[in-house]
Amino acid sequence: MLAYIWQYVYTSFLRYWLKWFIRQATGRCELQRICSGYKPGATRTIKAEYSLQSSKSKVLRGALEADQDKLDQCVGQIMKVKNIKPQKDPLFKGSLYVCLLQITGHSSLYLSVEDLRKEVFNSDNQEHEAALLKLWDLLMPTVKLESRITKQWGDIGFQGDDPKTDFRGMGMLGLINLVFFSENYTEEARQVLSHANHPKLGYSYAIVGINLTEMAYSLLRSGTLKPHFYNTVQGKPELQHFHQLYSYLAYEFDKFWMAEEPESIMQFNQYREKFHNRIKAHLQDPDVSLTLTVRCDKN
Repeated sequence: MLAYIWQYVYTSFLRYWLKWFIRQATGRCELQRICSGYKPGATRTIKAEYSLQSSKSKVLRGALEADQDKLDQCVGQIMKVKNIKPQKDPLFKGSLYVCLLQITGHSSLYLSVEDLRKEVFNSDNQEHEAALLKLWDLLMPTVKLESRITKQWGDIGFQGDDPKTDFRGMGMLGLINLVFFSENYTEEARQVLSHANHPKLGYSYAIVGINLTEMAYSLLRSGTLKPHFYNTVQGKPELQHFHQLYSYLAYEFDKFWMAEEPESIMQFNQYREKFHNRIKAHLQDPDVSLTLTVRCDKN
């Protein structure tokens, strides 16, 4: 209760006067101090985001929701409101622009991911079918698929004869993640598949992949992935960056599963949660970068 009261008093009253006092002492506003005091990355961008969110100025708050082609204009307006002279702080404009590009880019990325999640796999859609067959060819290049609906799909971890039923939870997002990992990290994806088919420690490769897609999606939706994207993408994060994050999760979960040696696949939820907590702990590090460091097959 006391913590809540202190937070309210600080944000409503004390913070404003503290900022005013420091500006009088340093000649720089809070945003200038953030952009000059921290290196590019999560710490700088998160602090800039909080500063803009808590501002009483509509111009500053509005910049967080601006379109990408309006960001340069937004920075100019912020400099005008804050009376920041370019000749006195020549690096500020570029630094704040990158912060805004990352912040608004994260919101845009979430909308793109959400669209893919809502896109239902459609057997009549040639692009959907092509992606599914491509997944088979990437993972099982020496085995011919006998037909579109076949028990062979179980070899890569689908539950039924027709994989489309397994994409319902994550839509096309689940399939595209699986294809991206298999295409861009083919050797690693096949290694993970071989582990998934282990006689004792095996698991459903495709179903676990879709489950990890849900994990990545929930982390993105909650904003928990912001430090990762702000550290690894010096600009607007795109869909490929989300797919790369999934690839990291798929590869690292396989290592985690094999090292833990669960007694049964029935313990999957327990170990999934343990892995999930481990990832969230990593994301508490301001310098976090959840990047798959192995060779990428597609340059």
